[in-house]
Amino acid sequence: MPPVCRPLSLAAAPLMLCASLAAQTPDSSLLTLDRIYHSDEFAPEPLGDVRWLPGEPAYTRVEPDSETGALALVRYDAASGARTVWVSPARLVPPGDTVPLAIEDYALSPDRKRLLLFTNSRKVWRQNTRGDFWMLDLASWQLRKLGGPDAKPSTLMFAKFSPDGGRVAYVREHNLYVEHLDDGRIVQLTHDGSRTIINGTFDWVYEEELNLRDGFRWSPDGKRIAFWQLDASGVRDFDLIDDTDSLYSFVIPVQYPKAGTTNSAARVGVVSADGGEPVWLQVPGDPRNNYIARLEWAASPTELVLEHMNRAQDTIEVMLGDAASGKTRTVLTEHDSAWVDVVDDIRWVDGGKQFTWISERDGWRHLYLVSRDGRRVRAMTPGKFDLHNPASAFGQPFVVGVDSAAGWVYYTASPDNATQLYLFRTRLDGKGKQERITPKDQPGYHLYEISPDGRWAFHTYSRLGVPPVVEVIRLPSHQRVRTLVSNQDLRAAVARLRRGPAQFTRVDAGNGLMLDGWIMKPPGFDSTRRYPVLFHVYGEPAGQTALDQWGGDYLWNLMLTQQGYVVATFDNRGTPSPRGRAFRKAIYKKIGLVNSADQAGVVRTMRTWPWVDSTRIAVWGWSGGGSTTLNVMFRYPELYQTGMAVAPVPDERLYDTIYQERYMGLPQENEAAYHEGSPLFFADRLRGNLLLVHGTGDDNVHFQGTERLINALVAANRPFSLMVYPNRSHCICERAGTTLHLYSLLTRYLQQHVPPGAR
Repeated sequence: MPPVCRPLSLAAAPLMLCASLAAQTPDSSLLTLDRIYHSDEFAPEPLGDVRWLPGEPAYTRVEPDSETGALALVRYDAASGARTVWVSPARLVPPGDTVPLAIEDYALSPDRKRLLLFTNSRKVWRQNTRGDFWMLDLASWQLRKLGGPDAKPSTLMFAKFSPDGGRVAYVREHNLYVEHLDDGRIVQLTHDGSRTIINGTFDWVYEEELNLRDGFRWSPDGKRIAFWQLDASGVRDFDLIDDTDSLYSFVIPVQYPKAGTTNSAARVGVVSADGGEPVWLQVPGDPRNNYIARLEWAASPTELVLEHMNRAQDTIEVMLGDAASGKTRTVLTEHDSAWVDVVDDIRWVDGGKQFTWISERDGWRHLYLVSRDGRRVRAMTPGKFDLHNPASAFGQPFVVGVDSAAGWVYYTASPDNATQLYLFRTRLDGKGKQERITPKDQPGYHLYEISPDGRWAFHTYSRLGVPPVVEVIRLPSHQRVRTLVSNQDLRAAVARLRRGPAQFTRVDAGNGLMLDGWIMKPPGFDSTRRYPVLFHVYGEPAGQTALDQWGGDYLWNLMLTQQGYVVATFDNRGTPSPRGRAFRKAIYKKIGLVNSADQAGVVRTMRTWPWVDSTRIAVWGWSGGGSTTLNVMFRYPELYQTGMAVAPVPDERLYDTIYQERYMGLPQENEAAYHEGSPLFFADRLRGNLLLVHGTGDDNVHFQGTERLINALVAANRPFSLMVYPNRSHCICERAGTTLHLYSLLTRYLQQHVPPGAR
């Protein structure tokens, strides 16, 4: 049917208002779910795999070939930007094939004669860490698959060149191997590998909570290999049920130690690269009730350094281990009345006589320089501020570079604003003042990947609502040499959107506790009217939300503001905000209590603001944020009308040993704390609208917890809504249409229960 048109007036008869046509002409300044999640309109410009080349002022980048679109490896001179196609797609075609390998990862041998190429990868636990490895000879261009004829497809893991470049070590089906590249000879180093005896890699919980995947290390002289061995025979499987992918359901078992249950036993062996019996390091204590959280060679071919942590995770012993005898000695002990964090910042300096260390021993997270024997510990970054890195919970260091030749160490911090991040440096000899390297006229979030010589860096800069720019800079001048990613199109697309004011602020959560956060307001915001507020929460030690950077759900949040919502987030005590040890560790044995009380305190304050509609307050979060959502809904029902909890942990006893025990202690010793911190036991207090969302294939936060919460809500006769995504994991991102469907669900539920717009 043609659209029905009516004249605007007799005087303007030729001008017709066509309501149907007008409805079909969308306002490009307004966001929709389809534009955000079902198109590439706001897709960022790809950076590709970019990394520094050791020993020269240059970097490599994986780029699509201009003619075929196949991936090529390109070399760039850091100073001039001169581009050379280092490995063309034609060099990546295996013998007998016509299609080049799709490069997923690569490594250059120390002698620069060969490349290792990783492809055809498969997921192990939560990342694609097994696949096929190929060796490319850069002189003859011979391409050869590693593993030998007995290796099944996609079974090799963590292949690494020996220091001389002539061999490669890898894990295959829980055993370690060394392959000689000249003649293809393969030496099997371990023979006892199985599903429960794991050599050179890790079980689920070590990978997830200690960020350990690659579990072996070549010695600097290439004569030995040190490796973790885990005995997971006492760890129970948690069975995931797949009901949809076959005619009959089937079980997917995952080795998963729940809080208070048996852990894998870990030990470290040192084996000759030519084979033989390993020497086991003599590490004290029950291996099932202690962790070997880090292991490296200690700037020596005869000695290793490891971080030995007790199960309570309140003590780390830095040990040196003799590779020949297995004897160990403790050179440094780090203890905290709450928990200690694993240190990824051990760097050997001064020819191996000293190493860098991170500690909160004075109440702030600082860099220290420790003598090899541990007798001298010197603070390098004194002051009431924290070294910081938002990805530290995922194994990223606070020390981002060392210029040994010039005597500088680089680190990231934000002494004056916990929502931002900048680059600093200080002298390795402890003399002189700390220097800020990031220009003062560039507020926001700055991330760096510094070259091995400390003279160059990849610099990524963004702000809230401002997409990132990636550039090559010189150090220490911070001079921009060239831009790798401008995101010009994305920035222009975002700039065209209708936006209201967005501001960072601090709000009193009670008793003078000021919490950092941001507030995004609708376009045309009118402070004389009242608006609904949606709070996004996380609230646990694994992450912050109030960051002055691009990312997360910014576009969805902006869409909600365009519909008439205020969107806000605040970092409570217990989040990894750089505000000192006391702020971060106030949540110890009080997860569920401190975070929900702080979040509720912010709401109490904001309810007094004239433009906040206290009858339209909503909250949502994912994972730990889903748990926080449940806690505030159940504990403070007078404040929140609607909550949306995605993949929550309703019962803390159901989560894994390393994470939950780190922050709550063992449930056998802290039963009351586990009970008080778990929203499951307070479900009968629900008064508002609650949406639960979970994936049945979540190997991290099991659907089991949501099922138990359903039972509790049913028993209490509390109404709620539920959305289950079959076989989706913790990200709820697998299979076609899932992300769009999920955010459509959240948007629709919010609109139905918290009407948008000013009143």
